[in-house]
Amino acid sequence: MAGDGRGSTDPTGRDGDGLYRGRHETPDERADRRWTELLQEIRVAQTGVQLLFGFLLTVVFTPRFPELSDYDRTLYIITISLCATATGTLIGPVSFHRIVAGRRIKPRAVIWAARLTFVGLILLFATLGAALLLVLRVATGATFVPWLVAGILVWFLLCWYVLPLWVRNRYTSRDDD
Repeated sequence: MAGDGRGSTDPTGRDGDGLYRGRHETPDERADRRWTELLQEIRVAQTGVQLLFGFLLTVVFTPRFPELSDYDRTLYIITISLCATATGTLIGPVSFHRIVAGRRIKPRAVIWAARLTFVGLILLFATLGAALLLVLRVATGATFVPWLVAGILVWFLLCWYVLPLWVRNRYTSRDDD
């Protein structure tokens, strides 16, 4: 029945009660679901960035660190700074949620937490590029290293952004907005 939250839908994708087609959830239920999904995604990224950050923190204490060129030391500083900002940004949604919890603004909190996560992923992308460049330069000293790192970063772009955007554009109808 139209209007009972289970029946027919209008062209906007909502049924008579304003619930979204396919999920039949209230705005609060949708925010709860989206928050749970976001936390699962953040856990994956946080683990990776925290492990990388821990590794990078130990590099300065290795015997070979004093032998690095000025360029490689600068690259290390850039890499660890990027990793620190990525770590902080990817942990940010947890603190954000804790601070706004109970204020009845979860839908807005989810939006801001998702934005922080997206920025964190961009910073993680930059961190991985800088870390690869540093490690491969020190390990090989080869002139092809920047090209190899560029190729790897293009692969990351394809997997992390291009493919999801293509799928979103290809399989999302205008009525789903």
